[in-house]
Amino acid sequence: MKIVKIEVATELCPLRVPFKTALRTAYEIENILVKVHTENGLMGIGATVPTWVITGDSKESIIAALQGPITNALLNQDARNLNALLLKVQKSCINNSSAKAAIDIALHDLFAKWLNQPLYAVLGGHKPLTTCMTIGLDDPNVMKHAAMDAVEKGFSALKIKVGNAPDKDIERISTIVDAIPSHIRLRLDANQGWRAKDAIRVIHELERLAFNIDWVEQPVHAKDFEGMKYVTDHVNMKIMADESVFAPQDAFALLKDRCVDLLNIKLLKCGGIGEAIKIADLGALYGVECMIGSMMESSISVTAAAHFAASHPNVLYCDFDAPLWLTESPRGIIYQGEDVKLPDAMGLGVVI
Repeated sequence: MKIVKIEVATELCPLRVPFKTALRTAYEIENILVKVHTENGLMGIGATVPTWVITGDSKESIIAALQGPITNALLNQDARNLNALLLKVQKSCINNSSAKAAIDIALHDLFAKWLNQPLYAVLGGHKPLTTCMTIGLDDPNVMKHAAMDAVEKGFSALKIKVGNAPDKDIERISTIVDAIPSHIRLRLDANQGWRAKDAIRVIHELERLAFNIDWVEQPVHAKDFEGMKYVTDHVNMKIMADESVFAPQDAFALLKDRCVDLLNIKLLKCGGIGEAIKIADLGALYGVECMIGSMMESSISVTAAAHFAASHPNVLYCDFDAPLWLTESPRGIIYQGEDVKLPDAMGLGVVI
């Protein structure tokens, strides 16, 4: 089952409303589609997006990697040799995790279609999934109404974007807490926006206020592993790494020094499902639970992340709301309030 052609295309997907974090404001996404064709007519689908401020990958660099070294590594190879092909992809070029994720997803989709099974079955599991809803960084009153709307739609966990001003962030969180039922769980995401000492001060105040907060995600700069450990060691609240975790090697460095309590895996950061499995397995070895999240990306790559999440026992939390921010209808993944369902069709279950 030789790979005979790899297609790359782009599509512009507008957002319903702007998405604001401590790092950027997004109004649309540039979805990059990948199709891997075999000699017997099977086709695997993958997707990715450029996220300059996180991965450093642009649309142009992603397309260049896919059409150059990655295609060269895969043409005329047998698609049934999935693990060998995933290794070829990772070795084809340095970095370029977004491009590698797209082709990894397409290869997994293709392999599952060859086996005539949904991808989650091929990966080895199918547990129920729920997602949180993200509340973008904004004026406290705007965030309050967004949180109330999410609760009204059935979400019991809210991911609150903070990180551009520590004292203002406390006001934002307090305003939201005052407006929603007490059982709603909050998950704070600072997107590298605080310094270590500011993070500790803010978290201590939130602990004093006894808000219903599950964890604080990426309080300090991605490369500041010492700062991350300093925060983790000086607060009771759980600390999660996000932008600090790209490759399995990053996860290992954080885990061995006990820098964090939780890991956030994203396919576009680590380079696909194959690498995500390694990170989740490492977390399990150290007794550290994982969340699977996403960039602001399309339902195709989020569907792939959901298949992985459903199959891995150490992935216990999900952040899959990105497709709900887009004007287009989700493809593959099915949303029923906060519950996430996967299609029983072959592969990803995505039709394009």
